[in-house]
Amino acid sequence: MSFFDKLKKGLQKTKNAIIKPFSSLFGSLRGVDEDLLEELEEILVCADVGAVTTDEILTQLRAEIKANKIKDSDDVKNALKSIMKDIVGEGGEINFGEGITVILVIGVNGVGKTTSIGKISASLKRQHKKVVVAAADTFRAAAIDQLAIWTDRAGVELIKHTEGSDPAAVVFDAISAAKKRNADVLIIDTAGRLHNKKNLMNELAKIDRVISRELPNSNRETLLVLDSTTGQNAVNQAKEFKNAADITGIVLTKLDGTAKGGIVFSIKNELDIPVKFIGVGEGIDDMEKFDANDFVNALFE
Repeated sequence: MSFFDKLKKGLQKTKNAIIKPFSSLFGSLRGVDEDLLEELEEILVCADVGAVTTDEILTQLRAEIKANKIKDSDDVKNALKSIMKDIVGEGGEINFGEGITVILVIGVNGVGKTTSIGKISASLKRQHKKVVVAAADTFRAAAIDQLAIWTDRAGVELIKHTEGSDPAAVVFDAISAAKKRNADVLIIDTAGRLHNKKNLMNELAKIDRVISRELPNSNRETLLVLDSTTGQNAVNQAKEFKNAADITGIVLTKLDGTAKGGIVFSIKNELDIPVKFIGVGEGIDDMEKFDANDFVNALFE
């Protein structure tokens, strides 16, 4: 099964929340009027597209309908698809270049951070990248054990210390290992502690100092993992983390288990942070880089 087919299957709940009501709405279409747009607004908000982003989508759609004198349901749907693709934008590529690319992964416990690292590692390995992973979430022993399982599945090397160790020391050893093995990518897991922003910022700053000292010319990414099933709460988490770290991209997990996939649009529109990876299943191959065209098409097909 191609990833696009997995995406269509994984987005079924979100699709049911958006497209089925949308199709029903146009099944009894009497005309493209304000009543129709108000019902469309309710559909988008219920799919967790968000009030602000929904308002922007409908403002653009009204302008399209007026400018092009749209009266046909298919034309409205095509205009909506085009607007949604523009709103979400492209996810952007991981910043590979000369030397080691460092990917710092952050997010609260329970969002799928550890499994995402395993899946991203597997995806990068399929691209013939040599990957080393640092188990710098030393706050919980279970986090280290779980990461060991997923890195083993992905077939990549894990550098770990014992529970309670200094995360920066783990990162230092992982950088040394990445250099010795001529790795292309170093992925760093971090503790999911948003409830104490000061501790989080101090920990990330300490890790950053080690990376800057040991890999001064490395390509850097900071990916925030969000659980799509939490809907607008995920958007609020992103706002909080954005205040604590320089986030370059979002990893959105568990899209197959929710009707709230609309948060993809509000995350990009409200925070201007691109979604770089999406997960649509529990398997090691069920995460790929985000493609706006595929995402919106999967919703409408």
